[in-house]
Amino acid sequence: MRFASHRDIARALERAVRRAQVPIAFSGGFSPHPKISYTGAAPTGVASEAEYMELTLAEPCDAEQVRTRLNDAMPTGVDIVEVVPAAQDGLADRLEASEWEVRLSGVAPADAEAAVAAFYAADFVEVERSTKKGRRRFDTRAAVVHLKVDGRAKTERHEGHVILRMVVRHTTPAVRPDDVVTGLRHVAGFAPPSPPLVTRLAQGPLDETTGEIADPFAAETAAPRRAENGRAESTAPAEPTAPAEPAERPPRSSAPTRSTPDV
Repeated sequence: MRFASHRDIARALERAVRRAQVPIAFSGGFSPHPKISYTGAAPTGVASEAEYMELTLAEPCDAEQVRTRLNDAMPTGVDIVEVVPAAQDGLADRLEASEWEVRLSGVAPADAEAAVAAFYAADFVEVERSTKKGRRRFDTRAAVVHLKVDGRAKTERHEGHVILRMVVRHTTPAVRPDDVVTGLRHVAGFAPPSPPLVTRLAQGPLDETTGEIADPFAAETAAPRRAENGRAESTAPAEPTAPAEPAERPPRSSAPTRSTPDV
């Protein structure tokens, strides 16, 4: 599925929604289409463990049942990992950056580390790529938040195997991992003999302090937790308190009195 295009994945999901009988909502007009929106799709040839989409349903459904039914209908190689009810709009605004793993063969770890150091030292690293608007030149250095040679790459069985880890901001035009590899060639002559094998590991809000990717579903997972805490606070029994003994007991009356419950 790494070589399936975004259109292929979108078509497979729409068919899975029909087969799974998920009550998807449709747009109006003369050519209604299912209300499915995709955000930050990975380029063709790139595997991903963190793709996100939004479904608008015509009626409320259990999130886990939707996940199970869609998974049963999806082709092998595409898995629905998690389904949550949307707590707020703007999922696209939360996907600020992506973490990528880039596997390179036929290069030495020392050469990769030298190229990474040269990349960090440069103020601008421009590359040129074909886009929908034609050939464009853009800076890759500003988009890269973090770039390193994975320490585990030095212990791989195959000699000359290097793993790069990078966190890249979502910009316009988008800076892709292969653009960063091209930038390494420009600044340090780093030229792997074979194309990189790229996998997206995460995408979501960017922590500018640590350079790490946060969970884009934090708002959705926090809502049930707040509700559970609210129920716990409202149903928790009050801690019993011992009544204070009066200094002098009043005389007991012979008239009947109404008993009051202890607080």
